[in-house]
Amino acid sequence: MHWKILIGFILLMCFQELSAQERGKVTVTKDPLIDSLIARRLELNRAGVSGNSVTLSGFRVQIFSGLERALVYSEQVKFKTRYPGISSYISYTQPNYKLRVGDFRTRLEAEKLMNELKKYYSSLFIFSEMIILK
Repeated sequence: MHWKILIGFILLMCFQELSAQERGKVTVTKDPLIDSLIARRLELNRAGVSGNSVTLSGFRVQIFSGLERALVYSEQVKFKTRYPGISSYISYTQPNYKLRVGDFRTRLEAEKLMNELKKYYSSLFIFSEMIILK
């Protein structure tokens, strides 16, 4: 008998909760912190802007990696001669110098260049990194 009263009480509470909701009405409660986070994000995006260029996440094609500094600079000169309109970047991560080229927003754009470069370079890779758009 005790359990029947308990089940009845639980059912009564469930029906009361269901009747308290209104159909077709949505209430959105927004934390004020969201506005401050959006403002901060906009501020950071503006900070990435310098002159006519913007820094954002994108892709580059690595065309050369080697131990000798002079060799990577030589490869950069060859690349700039063939493709004067495409930016090139040299980085050093011990023990290798790396030559990466391009500032592509999409991986597909980087793959197009990579396919074109296959006739000149044997070891090509696409990397995701911060790029500079003008």
